[in-house]
Order: sequence, then C-alpha cells, then structure tokens
Amino acid sequence: MNVQDDRIAEFRRLHSAGCFVMPNPWDVGSARALEQMGFKALATTSAGLAWTLGRADNQTTLEQTLEHLRVIADAVNVPVNADFQGGFAVDPRHVAANVKMAADTGIAGLSIEDSSGDEVHPLFDFGLAVDRVAAARRAIDESGTGIILTGRSEGFVCGRPDIDETIRRLRAYAEAGADCLYAPRIESLEHVTAIVSAVSPKPVNLLINAPFCTVAEAERLGVRRISVGGTLARTAWGGFLQAAREIADDGTFSRFERLPDVEALFGH
Repeated sequence: MNVQDDRIAEFRRLHSAGCFVMPNPWDVGSARALEQMGFKALATTSAGLAWTLGRADNQTTLEQTLEHLRVIADAVNVPVNADFQGGFAVDPRHVAANVKMAADTGIAGLSIEDSSGDEVHPLFDFGLAVDRVAAARRAIDESGTGIILTGRSEGFVCGRPDIDETIRRLRAYAEAGADCLYAPRIESLEHVTAIVSAVSPKPVNLLINAPFCTVAEAERLGVRRISVGGTLARTAWGGFLQAAREIADDGTFSRFERLPDVEALFGH
C-alpha cells in the first residue's frame, strides 16, 4: 500500500465507529498545528482557501483548489477530506472528470454539494443532484482510490431549510453511492437525530460552527464525524481584524498581549 492507500484505510476506519472531529485548516501552518494537537483527520475549507486569496467563498477555481488539496495532503500525515464544493461543474460527466483529478491529489475523501448558485433555484433539481453524486461515485470507483464520498445537501445554507426535503435528498445520495451524508447549518438537535436515523447505517457529518452542541452530545445522537467549516479560519481573521482595526482607529496596540508562541509550533 502507498501513503494515500494507508490514509484512506485509516479514514474508513474512523468512520466505522465512534465520533471523531475533523477540523478545517486553511493553509499548511494551520494544518500542521491541528495535526500536532492530535486530530486524526483534517478537512479543507473552500471559504478559508478563498479568504487567503482575497476572494469570497465559491470564487476559487478548480486549478486553485486542486493545488491546495495537493499542498495540504502533502503537508500532513493524517487523512485529508476535500471540500470540493459542487465539483466545479454542473453536468455529471464534468463532475466525474473533476473528481478523478481531485482523487489524484492525495486526499482521502471529498464532498459534492447540491447548491446551484442560482438565487431563484438555489438547489439543483432533485434528479440532476442525484446524478451528480452517482457520477462522483463512478469516478472514484474508476480511479481505484476508494476515497470516501460525502453527499451534501445545502438547503439550510442557501435559504431552503426544509428538513423533509433535506432528508429526501440525503437518502437519495446514499443510494447513489455516497459513503457519508452531510447537511451543513443544521442546528437543531431534533434535525440531527432525524438525519442520523434516516440514513443509518451510513455515517453522518455534522457541521458545528456555533456552540449549539458538544462532541459528547453529537456522539450520543449517533453523529460519526464533526467538522467546523470555515469557522476556525474566521476565528483567526477575527483576531487579526480586531487588532488591525484598533491600530487604524486608535493608534494603540492592546491586543498584542498574551499572544501564542507560534514559532514554537514549527521551530523544532
């Protein structure tokens, strides 16, 4: 087995029982810091990557994302899951082609979203959305990598917070070959329970980007995997912007106290 095979096998093992946290770094430094803290897997964040490039989320290119995946996967020894947005295509055939390229970057998994970017119809039509997940499944199978495919339904992100429709889509994505199911921005414990029950025995990823649930509570509800999306990156940006704004507005530097010894993380 090569390094990627080992990481994919470990990633699958992590999904087989219990609950693990898969935080989202946005660059090599944050990835290595999280690995040093003992996290067993990491995931990229499209928002975090976009902000480092001075762009809004969903404004990065396929080429930029593929390079980012290579860099992060090469920087750490733990499995890396890719935030692959909507596969950078609409047509299932093009999604499949892009997924094959992503599978060649060293990642252990990736997700495909069903958001369309259209304000009037923010979710892809049901049939097309299912076909896109099925195409990603075929592409992974043809790649021979066995990376884990996560099917994401974005209704609660893009203004269509319908739990019944979300569950209908997640079930269909599971049947189309998704290994893990994910509905970001779910913040009701009742909804979490409903999703876990609906797609069981397949594992569920829970996004926690607000303090509505603990790891222990999520595990009791049957959640198998937790991610934080762009929230760690946003936390870092929060500290930076507050300190810079104080300098710009007041000419003072009070936030330059009790700072972490970042050099110590990488100085050995």
